[in-house]
This record gives sequence, structure tokens and C-alpha cells, in this order.
Amino acid sequence: MMESKQILNKLKGRKPGILGEEDFFKVSVLLPLVEKDGETHVLFEVRASHMRRQPNEVCFPGGKLDKNDFDERQCAIRETTEELGIHETDISDVIPLDYMVSAFGTIIYPFVGIIEDIDKLQPNPDEVGEVFTVPLSYLKETEPDRYKIHFEVQPEDGFPFDLIVGGENYNWQTRHMDEYFYSYDGHVIWGLTARILTHFLKVTAIE
Repeated sequence: MMESKQILNKLKGRKPGILGEEDFFKVSVLLPLVEKDGETHVLFEVRASHMRRQPNEVCFPGGKLDKNDFDERQCAIRETTEELGIHETDISDVIPLDYMVSAFGTIIYPFVGIIEDIDKLQPNPDEVGEVFTVPLSYLKETEPDRYKIHFEVQPEDGFPFDLIVGGENYNWQTRHMDEYFYSYDGHVIWGLTARILTHFLKVTAIE
């Protein structure tokens, strides 16, 4: 009984997290709102064509959490300033959205914020091939195309089926994920960017 008490005392006050999160790749992104022609727009980047990962794809400013970042919010701001060539003071009202845990071992921390002056942007050509904006009104009024991605379990060769009930006929649980697609002026917004955008539009919708 004494050992049980010691175990419980060690756990008291512990803040629960995501099991195994120390092994996850962690990134923060900013969904930037800008004023253009008297209307609120959402700003997007197109990744530079020479990027190793996802070249020419549409994304939000963001990147990997750095050891020098104070927290996920500061990471989103830092990455935005580096990619768009602006100062931290040019970004205001940075507020967290729901974070996501992807099926591929990544935790994404999205934020929404306001970029005060779009004319100050000086995109970094090492990372950004193009910047464009989409009117928020268009995104609110446009239903994205939706398709499903199915995930299947494929045990590796030599998997010990003899150790589990059901063996090779074990009924693995499978799942699917909705994939969203928005099209605007020749650009296609999909993947995690479209998922974050859809979440933002949902939580900010006026009933």
C-alpha cells in the first residue's frame, strides 16, 4: 500500500500531455488576416519551387518549433517574420486555434493573427515563391470540395501474428480522413492548410 501511495504522490499535479509527444515533429503556423481594398483577406504563401519538401504548394507561414522559441505562439510569429520579411510589431492579435495531431507523427499548432500593413511584405525567396490573398467573404461563401483518404494497417514481414488473438485474420481498425480543396484564381489550397482554414471558418462562423 505504501508503494501505491508513493506512486500516486508522484503523479499528483502532473499535467497530462500526448503520449509519446517527445518523439513528434512540432510546427506552428499563422493564419494571417490582412486588409485589402477595404475588405478582410486571408494571406497564403506558395512554397518556393526549389524547396525539398512540398515545393510550389500553398501554405500558411510557419515552421518547426525551435529550441529558442519561448512557446508555440512565439514560433508562429518568428516564422512569419522570417518568411514574409516583416517585424514582430507588424503582427497583432495572435490567438490560438485548435492544435492537430497528424497521422504522420506531427503536432501542428495553428494561430490566427493580423498583419497590419501588407505593403511592408518582403517575402524571403529562399522559402517563398509567391504570396497571394483570398477575400474572407469568398471563403465563407465557398463550400470546399471534399474527398476521403483511407488508412490501412499493413504489418511488416515477420509480424508475430501467433501472439495475438485472431492471428492473420485479426480485425484491424481502419480509419479515414476528409481532405478539403479550395480553388481560387489558379491556386489550390488543400492538405493541412485547408484543414486549418476549414476549422477557422467553422469556429468563427456567425450563427
